[in-house]
Amino acid sequence: MAAAVVMSALAAAAFLVFYFEPHKLVIDQRVDEAAPGLEAGARPAPSSVAPTAEAEAAAPPAAIVQPAPDQPAVPTDLATGSFRSLEHSTTGRAIATALADGSRVLRLEGFETSNGPDLRVYLSAGSSDAFFGREYGQDFVELGELKGNIGNQNYVIPEGVDLARYRNAVIWCKRFSVGFGVATLQ
Repeated sequence: MAAAVVMSALAAAAFLVFYFEPHKLVIDQRVDEAAPGLEAGARPAPSSVAPTAEAEAAAPPAAIVQPAPDQPAVPTDLATGSFRSLEHSTTGRAIATALADGSRVLRLEGFETSNGPDLRVYLSAGSSDAFFGREYGQDFVELGELKGNIGNQNYVIPEGVDLARYRNAVIWCKRFSVGFGVATLQ
């Protein structure tokens, strides 16, 4: 009888560690990818004075910038936004960039959030921070698993994704359906 209780307790503990991944609360994953299409360090450092979330929310969405046909194809920033926290403290910038080959990338710069289980990077059409940002997990395009909770990282934006519609870069915990942070691209 005692052996069965011990085995049940061990099985429950193993499940909790596997499902909730509590070790991620104390272990950071750092990433430092170079900006795509640029030599390492060619992108200017983010401004130390970031616009407030209120100022970004009040501003109209920016038009998507396309290089003129007669200009050389170089990486062009299409839209940017500063992260604001949802369920977890999240800071940094999200930058949508068009590369010389016509592909697009979402870059997280100066990025930092809490680590957690099953974190993903979404572009979302959601527009409400209410209820831990759950609306951001309803109409979205997944760009991939979050590579690290700290640092600079790049995610390919699939061809055909309309950045005027999917204008929120979201760090999303898929396991618990909750947003960690969001940056509205303008």
